[in-house]
Amino acid sequence: QVTCVEVVEAYVERIKEVNPLINAVVKDRFEEALQEARQVDKLLSESPGNDYLEEKFPLLGVPITVKEAFSLHGMPNTSGLVNRRNVVATSDATVVSRLKQAGAIPLGVTNCSELCMWYESSNRVYGRTNNPYDLQRIVGGSSGGEGGVLAAACSVIGVGSDIGGSIRMPAFFNGVFGHKPTTGVVPNDGQFPNARGVRTSYLCTGPMCRYAEDLEPVLRVMAGPGVNKLKLNEKVSLEKIKFHCMDHDGGSVFVSPVDKEILQAQKKVVEHLESELGVQVQRVAIHKMKYSFQIWSAMMSSTDSNGQEAQLFTDLLGDHGKPVWPLWELMKWLVGMSSHTLPAIALGLTEKLMKLNPGANAKLVSMGKSLQEEMEALLGPDGVLLYPSHPTVAPRHHSPICTPFNFAYTAIFNVLGLPVTQCPLGLSSEGLPLGIQLVAASYNDHLTLAVARYLEKAFGGWVIPGKV
Repeated sequence: QVTCVEVVEAYVERIKEVNPLINAVVKDRFEEALQEARQVDKLLSESPGNDYLEEKFPLLGVPITVKEAFSLHGMPNTSGLVNRRNVVATSDATVVSRLKQAGAIPLGVTNCSELCMWYESSNRVYGRTNNPYDLQRIVGGSSGGEGGVLAAACSVIGVGSDIGGSIRMPAFFNGVFGHKPTTGVVPNDGQFPNARGVRTSYLCTGPMCRYAEDLEPVLRVMAGPGVNKLKLNEKVSLEKIKFHCMDHDGGSVFVSPVDKEILQAQKKVVEHLESELGVQVQRVAIHKMKYSFQIWSAMMSSTDSNGQEAQLFTDLLGDHGKPVWPLWELMKWLVGMSSHTLPAIALGLTEKLMKLNPGANAKLVSMGKSLQEEMEALLGPDGVLLYPSHPTVAPRHHSPICTPFNFAYTAIFNVLGLPVTQCPLGLSSEGLPLGIQLVAASYNDHLTLAVARYLEKAFGGWVIPGKV
């Protein structure tokens, strides 16, 4: 009904209209995108039947955006690090290349936190990204630019990555869908920083979308041949899913209590599933979840099976130069002389402290392994766990520095390797997005995606910002 050029022009206009407010797109490629749109229209006009095109190019002409940490040819690839500000990608990350080959048209790259290791997307290269529902609030991190750009209707699909919740937190704070696939299915190549050692088992690349039905086709493209490990062709009978529900982590001293409105939204989901599907949602209390933050930290800094140590964050901050001394950087930061953000410096300091107690770390790693077995046994081939995406709705700018460990609600599932879909559940009384995590056992991504599609119909999914 419309040409590809018209679609791309509409999105370009939308970005020009709202980006001055939210600062999500940090570098655009509008001219190239319009050129690619013209080629799509030419292809469609010359093609006798669209069935062949649909099979070969499942995302033909669909406008997308890409987290700046991924290589997108001709675009910057700094990951918010000042001493990389002149780095321009000369190739495409594997997932970006696959999306392009499927016909998608990248509009530009979006903001992230410095080195993708914090849950507010702000850095010394591009500044801060603002939440479309309230400009005084964060978009989350590290795929925060993607969350904001999708929520503001500036893009259809986003490319995100997640090692501690970097897809799911921005998806939650911005009221969109985000999927962290089962570990090891979608390639992570072509992003900076990439994972090394044991962290290769925890980092996941995945789709972020405004609409639940878009997650699966995008995941298929991103996974490429790896898609065979997932059961995406299996029909899901929602009535046969064994639903489990956990309201909070059991009361960790490091993490904020869960907001009443988030608990209320989760309760409504449970009531809806029980009344509409006739299922019994089983309440569970998994004791080890209380130590989510400690388990994640210990597993992130453990050695892999070959004895290789995880790369130090302070080395990454130096980026091929000298490693950064966090205490010295803190002194410089206090007088406005550091080129790093405070969260990055704090993370460097924390990393040094973690190394002081190897015995406690080993105990936590073994606790993580036993939690993984417990989770796989609980969920089995047909189970889905409902769990909060974060203890609070989108916080105000800078306030995450006071609650640095709240990301534990998402991070624990990275070290457990489980697939998780974050699903929006309307807005709070303040007009901020609510949501829930849907968790399944490894390789059962099809279950969480099916439940997300169902909950979107029941609870309305994405809500246009400013519509309250």
